Amino acid sequence: MKWVYFLAGIALFVKVLIMSEGTPLGDEVSVVELIVRDSGVANAVSGIIFRNRLYDTIFEVVVFTIAILGVRFLLANEQPTEKVYQFSDRPSIVLARLGATISALVSIELAIRGHLSPGGGFAAGVAGGTAIGLIAITSSSEEMEKIYKRWNAATWEKISVLVFIVLAGITLMGWELPPGTLGEFFSGGIIPILNILVAIKVAFGSWAVILLFIRYRGLL
Repeated sequence: MKWVYFLAGIALFVKVLIMSEGTPLGDEVSVVELIVRDSGVANAVSGIIFRNRLYDTIFEVVVFTIAILGVRFLLANEQPTEKVYQFSDRPSIVLARLGATISALVSIELAIRGHLSPGGGFAAGVAGGTAIGLIAITSSSEEMEKIYKRWNAATWEKISVLVFIVLAGITLMGWELPPGTLGEFFSGGIIPILNILVAIKVAFGSWAVILLFIRYRGLL
């Protein structure tokens, strides 16, 4: 039986080599150009995420929201921890906050220019969540909670999800904004707005999860 598996593996390997050699490079390039033309954005990945497979993206946002609700539900009956592990030495605090500043700036750049260059809403949200996490491990947990409530982060998170679903639904029904000129900042129709909404959702959702783990686990 092992010989059968071995021969099947060799046959599959040879087939992959033959198919890769017989596939013209021009077809691959034409597909990317077609996506860029169809979506109106220079970043073909953003065009795929927010246009060609927008259904999948909607459910990805919904799944992320359910995951945050799940963390809240699972930790609801836990007792808050009495000790929170954080950086206390000055060099670590300075480096962490410098990294947080850089991550925050990168997050903004990825969110507002994700339709023109590599980036997008999910990457921007991760960068924003990283910035919040670096601040959280160098700041008082009570102060982070106060800032979270003062800026109504939970409300903005929910609003961003609802607006994203509504705009995505309108787009799927065929109603779109003018695409603009390809390669310019104001281009891509609804895609830049969807990028920003996803970035807000992921960043604020990460903030909520970070605060919950600090409160109930005492570490990140």
